[in-house]
Amino acid sequence: MHKLLVNHCTIDFSIIPVGPILIKSGKEGADPTKPNMEFVETYHAGGHSVYLPGSSLKGAIRAHAERIVRTVGSDKRPTSDPKSDKFELWADDPLKNENYEYLKKLAPAEIYQQSSFTDQIFGNTNIASRLRIQDAYPDTTKPLRIEERNGVAIDRVFGSAVRGALFNYEVCTFGDFRTKIHLKNFSLAQLGLIGLVLRDLNDGWFGLGFAKSRGMGTVELQYHSAVVQYPGCELRGDKIYAIGKELNWPNTYLLGAGVFLQGKEANPYKFPVDDKQDTIITAEEMSYGFGVQLTWKGEDERGVPDLFERAVRQWRELLPKGVGA
Repeated sequence: MHKLLVNHCTIDFSIIPVGPILIKSGKEGADPTKPNMEFVETYHAGGHSVYLPGSSLKGAIRAHAERIVRTVGSDKRPTSDPKSDKFELWADDPLKNENYEYLKKLAPAEIYQQSSFTDQIFGNTNIASRLRIQDAYPDTTKPLRIEERNGVAIDRVFGSAVRGALFNYEVCTFGDFRTKIHLKNFSLAQLGLIGLVLRDLNDGWFGLGFAKSRGMGTVELQYHSAVVQYPGCELRGDKIYAIGKELNWPNTYLLGAGVFLQGKEANPYKFPVDDKQDTIITAEEMSYGFGVQLTWKGEDERGVPDLFERAVRQWRELLPKGVGA
């Protein structure tokens, strides 16, 4: 499902440390004046700066998404006939490559259908991810506060400090790291799951980086905007029309990928076909007058949380009977 682009969502937000946070660089330099554990750095805005790598953010987001799916679904591959239309919510362990052996001889559409719900979003060794996260760079108008702290290794047997095993590490205690999440060809339930993960990150249910169990890595999120785009559509009056197709919807509708893929041959991946939600946002033309988009700004009643709330309604439809999100 990477040969077409029927919908796309861009979520623009800032990550703000609540306490100390450290994403380690993974190597020690030769400079003896620097701490044993350095914050990862890159060249940005005319100089060297710490940043939050997109790979680190994606790993933390994926891990918590799998945790949510396993909680309300299953951690094992369904035993029912894979060709049936019965949907079962489950998440696999991406570290166990042998779990993907059964996918190797399947066609692309079948690989997607038989992959776990989280693999359908984040990818596995057989299908590409449909979610991309940019590196989070610091806002240059809000100076970073970088500190150096000391630690000591603990003897796991006696529970006391190991003599001579002192170390120091670098942390960021204040800053504003801005990033974007891009999700393409998505169902509303997939977008809803990402919304739940970001909600939990903002609430401190999981953290980022080093020493999370010791109180580090807690952050807050500040949403700037979310834009949902339909590049193959056009506006005509108060309707959204799919170009070249007899499909149209009100200009306030949030649409999942399946509504654009009507018919068995057009939808071999079996996206939900009635995947839509009405919103309080009115669609507008994309740049250059081609394509349609809906924009949520800020965090008020017409802001990004409203988008997630509507997407989570579709997520609820996937849950086993009697289970809530």
